[in-house]
Amino acid sequence: MSTFTLADVRERTYKPRDSWWTVWLVDPLASRLVTFVANRTSITPNQITLSALFLGLISAVCFFLGDWYWLITGAALFHLSFVLDCMDGKVARLKGNGSVFGSWLDYVFDRIRVLICAIALMGGQFLQSGDPVFLWFLLGIVFTDMFRYLNSPQMAKVRSAMRRHIAQAIREVEENTEGDTSGVRRAAGSFSSDENGAEHLGDDDASVSIGGSERVNAPSAATHYAEPDQVAQPTATSKAKELQSTTLQKGFDRRFPWYRQLRDSLRANRIRPHLFSGIEYQMGVFIVAPLVGVFSLTGMLVAIAASAALMFAFEVLIIYKLWLSVQEFTRVTRDINAALISLEERRRENTEVS
Repeated sequence: MSTFTLADVRERTYKPRDSWWTVWLVDPLASRLVTFVANRTSITPNQITLSALFLGLISAVCFFLGDWYWLITGAALFHLSFVLDCMDGKVARLKGNGSVFGSWLDYVFDRIRVLICAIALMGGQFLQSGDPVFLWFLLGIVFTDMFRYLNSPQMAKVRSAMRRHIAQAIREVEENTEGDTSGVRRAAGSFSSDENGAEHLGDDDASVSIGGSERVNAPSAATHYAEPDQVAQPTATSKAKELQSTTLQKGFDRRFPWYRQLRDSLRANRIRPHLFSGIEYQMGVFIVAPLVGVFSLTGMLVAIAASAALMFAFEVLIIYKLWLSVQEFTRVTRDINAALISLEERRRENTEVS
């Protein structure tokens, strides 16, 4: 049996960028538990996923009971449930026993946990106080969580569609320049990449994080142009990825020049720029809000509203960034089409001369 060290777990299962909640409050515990589970048990990722759901349901029961000590217990159990939710993906990557079904299971169980905990937390307070505001907040929690997990994959589809379109256009240019890599640059001079590489808010091509863990690994995001004498030549898809993460981000970079410095500072600590995503929202609603509710039910509602506002603010920022990328995409594809027409005309002229 393989023996995995804590260093192995960190190297092979940590994401290059993750939520600050996960980096600071989950990974230190989860990595040590993963080391124990991977070395001394035969527990599978799917079993861990089931355990996370079970712990989440117990947390919901505590929320429903509603008294201050149950709120504290429920918040603690929800955090442990999220730790397990992160562990299943780490064990899968460490031992290589992840599956597509496991990814689906993780996603669905996470949604079930959020829904039941929301009903329990707000329903319990409604039964105790009789105040219908808790029912309205229940609807708000469910809608906000649903919006986040519907918006994220749809935005990923848009980015993927743009990347495929650019890759196809690059193939056509290369075919018209007889496979000359430099011809792509000459044909579309606007395709200059910046010297700092690419890593932008909401444009993590390596993966789409759902619920807090990734059960199926995706290809790496950043692929740069290779020199002509290198063995591994870049593909049209890799070039499209580079263009998407550099050229298509120019509009955002022009408007927010300070962003790169912030991004690099966060990256040095393995924290992604999307500072308030679905993960932080869930933690705000099911950990911070119940703990605040121990002292003030109004404070609980304020914590939930603040969590929702912050998450929507970052979602709007990402949507705005995607809109700017689409504007650059339109310009880039127009330049490629113009280059293709120019190449075709040049080829026709050469044919007539010959």
